[in-house]
Amino acid sequence: MPSMPNAPHPFATLTPDFVLDALASVGLVGDGRLMALNSYENRVYLAHLEPGTPLADTHPAVVLKFYRPGRWRTEQIEEEHAFAHELMAAEVPAVGPLVIGGRTLHAHGGFAFSASPRRGGRSPELGDNETLEWIGRFLARLHIVGARRPFTHRPAVDMASHGTEPRNWLLTHGALPLEVERAWADISQEAIDLIAASALPSGTKGQNKAEPQGIATLRLHADCHPGNILWTPAELPGGGPHFVDLDDCRGGPAVQDLWMLLPGERAERQRALGALLDGYEQMREFDRRELALIEPLRTLRLIHYSAWIARRWDDPAFPAAFPDFGTPDYWHGQIDTLTDQIEAMQAPPLIA
Repeated sequence: MPSMPNAPHPFATLTPDFVLDALASVGLVGDGRLMALNSYENRVYLAHLEPGTPLADTHPAVVLKFYRPGRWRTEQIEEEHAFAHELMAAEVPAVGPLVIGGRTLHAHGGFAFSASPRRGGRSPELGDNETLEWIGRFLARLHIVGARRPFTHRPAVDMASHGTEPRNWLLTHGALPLEVERAWADISQEAIDLIAASALPSGTKGQNKAEPQGIATLRLHADCHPGNILWTPAELPGGGPHFVDLDDCRGGPAVQDLWMLLPGERAERQRALGALLDGYEQMREFDRRELALIEPLRTLRLIHYSAWIARRWDDPAFPAAFPDFGTPDYWHGQIDTLTDQIEAMQAPPLIA
């Protein structure tokens, strides 16, 4: 179980006064109303602007995002912002940061931060085929833009970054209780060996180029779960899905942006996948060989997710949000889940 240091976390300095001062540092005047929004990796606030001040007429409230120190380099964050603006220029419904003073990334008090328009919406109804087709069309449009050029600074979704490295980190940093460490080490290695035999890119060999097995990669949202798609009623201007939170955008195979939208049971996954691809292929061709990557990608996310929580344990938000993490019961659950994933990777892939 990771231990918590005595020193306060850097995010502890983000008081309301600090956030309003950061807003003022880019020429925006808050009216004092702040609301902390749900985010573990970064800190995000809804800030209302004083009427009659800069941007207040077009954006009465903005979303301020303070990036976790040390996670991304400046050029990596700027590349995320550039991708968001490239998507918006192509009329893909993505929410990107505002350009203020010629920049999208700003600094205040040791933090990098950005300000974005507030966009409302709810999670999409993934049980509805028409909704899934609509999302599929917009994902295809996102991928058309993503395939134009590779990322230069952002990493990729691959075996090295999402499997081997996080597994080794967990084992070398004492994140597992001794009573379950060997069992988890064995089952996670077995899972990684199976993934290594798949067509998933194994490391950073470049994007938009085929691996030896022929699977191409492109710029992705890469964290396209239902919480990062906001839906507004179709009858409203700009209604339908829009994509938020490109903080994890990476290179990888196109199916990475589809599989997190599939429900749990195989029959339901099959139905949802068919609807997504019905929409997707109206706009862009999909390589059916990528369907065999769904379970390997799901398995890598499990390993990466455990390492992510362990690495963030010094942030008080994480012990509060994941109270069972690091206990023997947690890791027994992970062992059982990885066992199920090994069976899933050995089963025939979904067809569409």
